[in-house]
Amino acid sequence: MTDLEEKRLSSRQAFKGRLLDIWVDDVELPDGSTSTREFTKHPGAVVMIPVLPNGKILLIRQYRYPMGEVEIELPAGKIDPGEKPEETVQRELIEETGYRAGKISYVVEIHPCVGYSDERMWIYLTQELEEEVQNTDVDEFIELAPTEFEECLRLVQTGEIKDVKTIIGLFWAEKLMSGIWNPPD
Repeated sequence: MTDLEEKRLSSRQAFKGRLLDIWVDDVELPDGSTSTREFTKHPGAVVMIPVLPNGKILLIRQYRYPMGEVEIELPAGKIDPGEKPEETVQRELIEETGYRAGKISYVVEIHPCVGYSDERMWIYLTQELEEEVQNTDVDEFIELAPTEFEECLRLVQTGEIKDVKTIIGLFWAEKLMSGIWNPPD
């Protein structure tokens, strides 16, 4: 055990949902005392930075019930059981946007909610997009919002984009598009 590591003493599932599960663990702290940790288990997700042939970024607009507002986001989706993140990218991109990527490049893995979730998100740059048919889930309503890249950054700066995965993805896209960084092959 490192100086900061906490040791699980017991664990119980408090809630099982369609998307996530909630767990309550008793842990031993580094100083030997004990505490309780509540957290969600999440299957993981992918985030796409879709670059249209005209150079615009394909953002989406979607009502997010927990926030009570329409959010401007990069498309993203949950990884299904047995699916690899790179497989999820193509499936979710088609479902949410109606585009298929001819080129998919891994960018980075992020942990968006480390204080209360084990969720991992893998961000991918998607290029050489070809239009197909949007195939959203029956309870999912998405509006496509092709946006000039500079406008995407302005929306972050003005607080119109608040979604953390989108902000991180767009900042990585800025590095990619300026040639400061190239994704690994």
